[in-house]
Amino acid sequence: MALRKLNPTTPGQRFKRISTFDEITCTTPEKSLLVPNKKSGGRNNQGKMTMRYLGGGHKRNYRLIDFKRDRDGMKARVKTIEYDPNRSARIALVVYEDGQKRYIISPNGLQVGQVIETGKGVAPELGNTLFLSEIPLGTIVHNIELRPGQGAVVARGAGAYAQIVSREGKYAIVKMPSGEIRKILVACKATIGSVSNSDHQLERSGKAGRSRWLGRRPRVRGVVMNPVDHPMGGGEGRASGGQPRSRTGLLSKGFKTRSKKKHSNKYIIETRKK
Repeated sequence: MALRKLNPTTPGQRFKRISTFDEITCTTPEKSLLVPNKKSGGRNNQGKMTMRYLGGGHKRNYRLIDFKRDRDGMKARVKTIEYDPNRSARIALVVYEDGQKRYIISPNGLQVGQVIETGKGVAPELGNTLFLSEIPLGTIVHNIELRPGQGAVVARGAGAYAQIVSREGKYAIVKMPSGEIRKILVACKATIGSVSNSDHQLERSGKAGRSRWLGRRPRVRGVVMNPVDHPMGGGEGRASGGQPRSRTGLLSKGFKTRSKKKHSNKYIIETRKK
Protein backbone atom coordinates (compact mmCIF):
# COMPACT_ATOMS: atom_id res chain seq x y z
CA MET A 1 0.00 0.00 0.00
CA ALA A 2 1.79 3.04 -1.29
CA LEU A 3 0.92 6.17 -3.19
CA ARG A 4 1.91 7.00 -6.74
CA LYS A 5 2.84 10.51 -7.83
CA LEU A 6 2.28 11.31 -11.51
CA ASN A 7 4.32 13.52 -13.80
CA PRO A 8 2.50 16.85 -14.29
CA THR A 9 1.77 16.37 -17.99
CA THR A 10 -1.67 17.96 -17.43
CA PRO A 11 -2.95 20.38 -14.74
CA GLY A 12 -5.11 17.60 -13.27
CA GLN A 13 -2.08 15.36 -12.72
CA ARG A 14 0.17 17.97 -11.08
CA PHE A 15 -1.05 17.36 -7.52
CA LYS A 16 -2.61 13.93 -8.06
CA ARG A 17 -1.72 11.20 -5.55
CA ILE A 18 -3.35 7.81 -6.04
CA SER A 19 -2.85 4.30 -4.69
CA THR A 20 -0.50 1.90 -6.47
CA PHE A 21 -3.04 -0.92 -5.93
CA ASP A 22 -0.15 -3.31 -5.23
CA GLU A 23 -2.23 -5.43 -2.87
CA ILE A 24 -5.00 -6.09 -5.43
CA THR A 25 -4.78 -9.68 -6.73
CA CYS A 26 -7.99 -9.88 -8.81
CA THR A 27 -9.88 -7.36 -10.95
CA THR A 28 -13.06 -9.42 -11.57
CA PRO A 29 -15.49 -9.56 -8.62
CA GLU A 30 -17.32 -12.70 -7.50
CA LYS A 31 -20.59 -12.61 -9.45
CA SER A 32 -22.65 -14.43 -6.81
CA LEU A 33 -21.89 -11.69 -4.27
CA LEU A 34 -22.91 -8.73 -6.45
CA VAL A 35 -26.26 -6.94 -6.27
CA PRO A 36 -27.46 -3.90 -8.27
CA ASN A 37 -26.74 -0.51 -6.76
CA LYS A 38 -29.31 1.91 -8.14
CA LYS A 39 -28.57 5.63 -7.87
CA SER A 40 -31.21 8.12 -6.73
CA GLY A 41 -29.42 11.39 -7.50
CA GLY A 42 -30.53 12.57 -4.06
CA ARG A 43 -34.26 12.32 -4.95
CA ASN A 44 -36.93 10.49 -2.98
CA ASN A 45 -39.82 8.40 -4.38
CA GLN A 46 -41.71 11.59 -5.25
CA GLY A 47 -38.81 12.97 -7.28
CA LYS A 48 -38.10 15.66 -4.69
CA MET A 49 -34.46 16.43 -3.94
CA THR A 50 -33.80 15.55 -0.30
CA MET A 51 -29.98 15.34 -0.50
CA ARG A 52 -28.10 18.06 -2.31
CA TYR A 53 -24.83 17.77 -4.23
CA LEU A 54 -25.41 14.16 -5.30
CA GLY A 55 -25.71 12.89 -8.86
CA GLY A 56 -23.88 11.34 -11.78
CA GLY A 57 -20.91 9.12 -11.10
CA HIS A 58 -19.76 5.82 -12.50
CA LYS A 59 -22.12 2.85 -12.45
CA ARG A 60 -21.40 0.40 -9.62
CA ASN A 61 -22.42 -2.98 -8.30
CA TYR A 62 -22.66 -3.45 -4.55
CA ARG A 63 -20.48 -6.16 -3.01
CA LEU A 64 -22.23 -8.07 -0.21
CA ILE A 65 -19.89 -7.87 2.79
CA ASP A 66 -20.03 -10.32 5.71
CA PHE A 67 -20.01 -7.99 8.71
CA LYS A 68 -21.46 -10.60 11.08
CA ARG A 69 -18.76 -13.28 10.68
CA ASP A 70 -21.20 -15.81 12.15
CA ARG A 71 -19.74 -19.05 10.76
CA ASP A 72 -18.18 -20.13 14.05
CA GLY A 73 -15.83 -23.10 14.01
CA MET A 74 -15.48 -23.05 10.21
CA LYS A 75 -12.10 -22.22 8.66
CA ALA A 76 -11.89 -20.04 5.57
CA ARG A 77 -9.04 -19.48 3.13
CA VAL A 78 -8.36 -16.09 1.55
CA LYS A 79 -8.73 -16.41 -2.22
CA THR A 80 -8.31 -12.83 -3.47
CA ILE A 81 -7.80 -9.23 -2.31
CA GLU A 82 -10.02 -6.89 -4.34
CA TYR A 83 -10.91 -3.24 -4.89
CA ASP A 84 -14.37 -2.13 -3.77
CA PRO A 85 -15.77 1.07 -5.35
CA ASN A 86 -18.31 1.42 -2.52
CA ARG A 87 -15.80 1.85 0.34
CA SER A 88 -12.31 3.13 1.09
CA ALA A 89 -10.98 -0.21 2.41
CA ARG A 90 -9.97 -3.24 0.35
CA ILE A 91 -12.08 -6.38 0.54
CA ALA A 92 -11.04 -10.03 0.61
CA LEU A 93 -12.87 -12.98 -0.90
CA VAL A 94 -12.74 -15.95 1.48
CA VAL A 95 -13.81 -19.54 0.75
CA TYR A 96 -15.04 -21.71 3.62
CA GLU A 97 -14.38 -25.43 3.98
CA ASP A 98 -17.84 -26.26 2.63
CA GLY A 99 -17.25 -24.12 -0.48
CA GLN A 100 -19.27 -21.07 0.53
CA LYS A 101 -17.79 -17.74 -0.57
CA ARG A 102 -18.02 -14.45 1.29
CA TYR A 103 -16.48 -10.99 1.13
CA ILE A 104 -14.92 -9.51 4.27
CA ILE A 105 -13.19 -6.19 5.00
CA SER A 106 -9.51 -6.93 4.41
CA PRO A 107 -7.24 -6.19 7.39
CA ASN A 108 -3.81 -4.67 6.86
CA GLY A 109 -1.32 -7.43 6.06
CA LEU A 110 -3.81 -10.14 5.06
CA GLN A 111 -2.32 -12.42 2.40
CA VAL A 112 -3.82 -14.71 -0.24
CA GLY A 113 -3.82 -18.30 1.00
CA GLN A 114 -4.05 -17.31 4.66
CA VAL A 115 -6.55 -19.22 6.83
CA ILE A 116 -8.90 -17.27 9.10
CA GLU A 117 -11.38 -18.42 11.75
CA THR A 118 -14.29 -17.12 13.81
CA GLY A 119 -15.77 -17.97 17.19
CA LYS A 120 -14.94 -19.07 20.71
CA GLY A 121 -11.45 -20.32 21.50
CA VAL A 122 -9.92 -18.97 18.27
CA ALA A 123 -6.33 -17.68 18.39
CA PRO A 124 -6.09 -13.84 18.39
CA GLU A 125 -4.32 -13.69 15.02
CA LEU A 126 -4.68 -11.31 12.09
CA GLY A 127 -8.08 -11.62 10.39
CA ASN A 128 -9.65 -13.84 13.05
CA THR A 129 -12.92 -12.71 14.67
CA LEU A 130 -13.29 -13.24 18.42
CA PHE A 131 -15.52 -12.18 21.28
CA LEU A 132 -14.23 -9.16 23.19
CA SER A 133 -14.03 -11.35 26.30
CA GLU A 134 -11.25 -13.42 24.67
CA ILE A 135 -9.16 -10.71 23.00
CA PRO A 136 -5.94 -9.87 24.93
CA LEU A 137 -5.77 -6.37 26.40
CA GLY A 138 -3.95 -3.83 24.24
CA THR A 139 -4.86 -5.62 21.00
CA ILE A 140 -5.61 -3.56 17.88
CA VAL A 141 -9.04 -4.51 16.44
CA HIS A 142 -11.54 -3.39 13.81
CA ASN A 143 -15.06 -4.35 12.66
CA ILE A 144 -16.50 -4.07 16.17
CA GLU A 145 -20.11 -4.84 17.09
CA LEU A 146 -22.02 -2.56 19.48
CA ARG A 147 -24.75 -5.15 20.11
CA PRO A 148 -24.20 -8.94 20.13
CA GLY A 149 -25.04 -10.44 16.74
CA GLN A 150 -25.71 -7.04 15.16
CA GLY A 151 -22.72 -7.13 12.84
CA ALA A 152 -19.73 -4.80 12.74
CA VAL A 153 -20.50 -1.08 12.82
CA VAL A 154 -17.31 0.49 14.25
CA ALA A 155 -13.85 0.88 12.63
CA ARG A 156 -14.68 -0.23 9.09
CA GLY A 157 -13.05 2.54 7.00
CA ALA A 158 -9.56 2.49 5.49
CA GLY A 159 -6.82 2.47 8.14
CA ALA A 160 -9.29 2.51 11.05
CA TYR A 161 -8.68 0.59 14.27
CA ALA A 162 -9.64 0.55 17.93
CA GLN A 163 -7.84 -0.77 21.00
CA ILE A 164 -9.00 -2.99 23.87
CA VAL A 165 -7.98 -1.05 27.00
CA SER A 166 -9.43 -3.14 29.84
CA ARG A 167 -12.42 -5.17 31.00
CA GLU A 168 -14.90 -4.48 33.79
CA GLY A 169 -17.45 -7.21 34.47
CA LYS A 170 -19.60 -7.74 31.40
CA TYR A 171 -18.09 -4.75 29.57
CA ALA A 172 -14.87 -4.23 27.65
CA ILE A 173 -13.35 -0.74 27.69
CA VAL A 174 -12.47 0.18 24.10
CA LYS A 175 -10.61 3.21 22.76
CA MET A 176 -12.45 4.13 19.57
CA PRO A 177 -10.88 5.52 16.35
CA SER A 178 -12.12 9.01 17.32
CA GLY A 179 -10.29 8.86 20.67
CA GLU A 180 -13.51 8.28 22.61
CA ILE A 181 -13.30 5.64 25.34
CA ARG A 182 -16.48 3.65 25.88
CA LYS A 183 -17.91 0.40 27.22
CA ILE A 184 -18.96 -2.41 24.88
CA LEU A 185 -20.45 -5.74 25.96
CA VAL A 186 -17.86 -8.54 25.99
CA ALA A 187 -20.37 -10.72 24.08
CA CYS A 188 -19.76 -8.55 20.99
CA LYS A 189 -17.29 -9.62 18.32
CA ALA A 190 -14.31 -7.81 16.82
CA THR A 191 -11.68 -8.71 14.22
CA ILE A 192 -7.95 -8.64 14.94
CA GLY A 193 -5.84 -6.05 13.12
CA SER A 194 -6.41 -2.66 11.49
CA VAL A 195 -8.31 -2.01 8.26
CA SER A 196 -6.35 -2.09 5.01
CA ASN A 197 -5.46 0.82 2.69
CA SER A 198 -4.23 3.09 5.46
CA ASP A 199 -2.72 5.49 2.89
CA HIS A 200 -6.21 6.42 1.68
CA GLN A 201 -6.19 9.63 3.73
CA LEU A 202 -3.07 10.81 1.86
CA GLU A 203 -4.64 10.51 -1.59
CA ARG A 204 -5.39 13.67 -3.59
CA SER A 205 -7.80 13.64 -6.51
CA GLY A 206 -5.98 16.35 -8.47
CA LYS A 207 -9.08 17.67 -10.24
CA ALA A 208 -12.77 18.34 -9.75
CA GLY A 209 -13.73 15.80 -12.41
CA ARG A 210 -12.63 12.93 -10.20
CA SER A 211 -15.24 13.95 -7.62
CA ARG A 212 -17.87 13.84 -10.38
CA TRP A 213 -16.84 10.26 -11.19
CA LEU A 214 -17.62 9.43 -7.56
CA GLY A 215 -21.09 10.95 -7.82
CA ARG A 216 -20.35 14.20 -5.97
CA ARG A 217 -21.63 17.43 -7.51
CA PRO A 218 -20.13 20.85 -6.71
CA ARG A 219 -20.94 22.08 -3.22
CA VAL A 220 -22.11 25.69 -2.93
CA ARG A 221 -21.03 27.79 0.07
CA GLY A 222 -23.88 29.25 2.11
CA VAL A 223 -22.22 32.68 2.24
CA VAL A 224 -22.66 33.20 -1.51
CA MET A 225 -26.39 32.32 -1.46
CA ASN A 226 -29.34 34.65 -1.06
CA PRO A 227 -31.03 35.14 2.34
CA VAL A 228 -33.97 33.00 1.20
CA ASP A 229 -31.63 30.05 0.60
CA HIS A 230 -29.31 30.12 3.60
CA PRO A 231 -28.98 31.88 7.00
CA MET A 232 -25.51 33.10 5.99
CA GLY A 233 -26.64 34.41 2.60
CA GLY A 234 -27.16 37.97 1.44
CA GLY A 235 -25.23 41.18 1.96
CA GLU A 236 -23.56 43.66 -0.36
CA GLY A 237 -20.51 42.44 -2.20
CA ARG A 238 -18.35 39.86 -0.48
CA ALA A 239 -19.94 40.25 2.93
CA SER A 240 -19.24 37.48 5.41
CA GLY A 241 -22.19 35.48 6.60
CA GLY A 242 -21.95 36.25 10.31
CA GLN A 243 -21.98 33.31 12.71
CA PRO A 244 -21.18 30.06 10.81
CA ARG A 245 -24.21 27.81 10.77
CA SER A 246 -25.91 25.14 8.70
CA ARG A 247 -28.73 25.61 6.21
CA THR A 248 -31.23 24.75 8.96
CA GLY A 249 -29.74 27.31 11.36
CA LEU A 250 -27.67 24.99 13.59
CA LEU A 251 -24.43 26.62 14.71
CA SER A 252 -21.21 25.01 13.51
CA LYS A 253 -17.51 25.40 14.41
CA GLY A 254 -17.72 23.70 17.80
CA PHE A 255 -21.41 23.80 18.67
CA LYS A 256 -22.29 20.43 20.21
CA THR A 257 -25.30 18.72 18.66
CA ARG A 258 -25.26 15.44 20.60
CA SER A 259 -28.36 14.95 22.74
CA LYS A 260 -27.76 15.06 26.50
CA LYS A 261 -30.48 12.42 26.91
CA LYS A 262 -29.04 9.96 24.39
CA HIS A 263 -29.31 6.38 25.63
CA SER A 264 -25.68 5.47 24.85
CA ASN A 265 -24.23 8.38 26.87
CA LYS A 266 -23.96 6.12 29.91
CA TYR A 267 -21.50 3.86 28.08
CA ILE A 268 -19.08 6.67 27.22
CA ILE A 269 -16.28 7.03 29.77
CA GLU A 270 -14.31 9.75 27.98
CA THR A 271 -15.47 11.82 25.01
CA ARG A 272 -13.47 12.08 21.84
CA LYS A 273 -10.51 14.44 21.62
CA LYS A 274 -11.32 18.14 21.28
